[in-house]
Amino acid sequence: MKSVSQLTDFYYKELYPDLQKLEEQRLKIKKRLINIGILYLIVVVIIAFIIYKNFSIEVLFFYTIVALAGIKLIQNYLMKDYSVDFKDKIIAPLISAIDPNLNYRPFSHISKNDFINSKLFEKHIDRMSGNDYVHGSIDDINIQFSDLLVEKKHKDSKGREVWERVFEGLFIVSEFPKNFYGQTIILPDSAQKIFGNLIGNWLQSNNFSRDQLVKMDNISFEKEFVVYSSDQIEARYILTPSLMQKLLDYKKKTKHPLYISFIGGKIYMAIEYNDDMFEASLFHSLLEYKIAMQYIQTLHLAIGIVEELKLNQKLWSKR
Repeated sequence: MKSVSQLTDFYYKELYPDLQKLEEQRLKIKKRLINIGILYLIVVVIIAFIIYKNFSIEVLFFYTIVALAGIKLIQNYLMKDYSVDFKDKIIAPLISAIDPNLNYRPFSHISKNDFINSKLFEKHIDRMSGNDYVHGSIDDINIQFSDLLVEKKHKDSKGREVWERVFEGLFIVSEFPKNFYGQTIILPDSAQKIFGNLIGNWLQSNNFSRDQLVKMDNISFEKEFVVYSSDQIEARYILTPSLMQKLLDYKKKTKHPLYISFIGGKIYMAIEYNDDMFEASLFHSLLEYKIAMQYIQTLHLAIGIVEELKLNQKLWSKR
């Protein structure tokens, strides 16, 4: 796998001509949307005034929602060709540059079974969508990943159907050449941050839906993550000091919640972004390197975890 600096050079040297053309296209679409949006908003306000004569807060709120929904639909329509061009001219070449053994399918996603088998999220799943599916191998490591939006359905207090987001972000599945004996799951440590060490530790220890709580020696790691495992010894083989530091460094760089599980012969990772990570944004310049950097840093983390475990295969063989 190419280094971050190599991929940065590729992004700016090889993709820059296409980036400039797409940037011009983005600015034109943005201008059109603003003009159409203002006109559309005026029309909605006039219609509302004709119908209701006198505005109330409720009427104003309702027609504001209607106007915003309409503007969003207009934006999606204007951006349709632009989004396809972005995937074809930027994302696809970038993936090939990361490794030629990777295959890109922009309108597919990770399977529901892979998401469930990770055991990272315990809620029931009713609906799943996603895109930007990549599969193949990097440095002989089989890997697949995609953006995902996972939701569950329930009723609110008035009996209305409501969709609750279970997960939104990048989901990665990587194969490890040796089966794990048990299952080890690493989650963001929200309990300790909210309730402090004493109550947080008690809540973690009494999470009956999870396996045994594993306490690690790294204080910084303990503050950011909580570890559950069906095999305490194996969990410590997996979480070497070097691997814990990799996870801490990534968390510090991105500030996104990170979930990881080691089950069977697979490693599952979920990075929560709460948006579609690899879609072209209308209101952010493509000439900024932010989108590509997020992509590359996340891939480096996923491959780094597998490589770290491969380096320690002698330890595994002694078990």
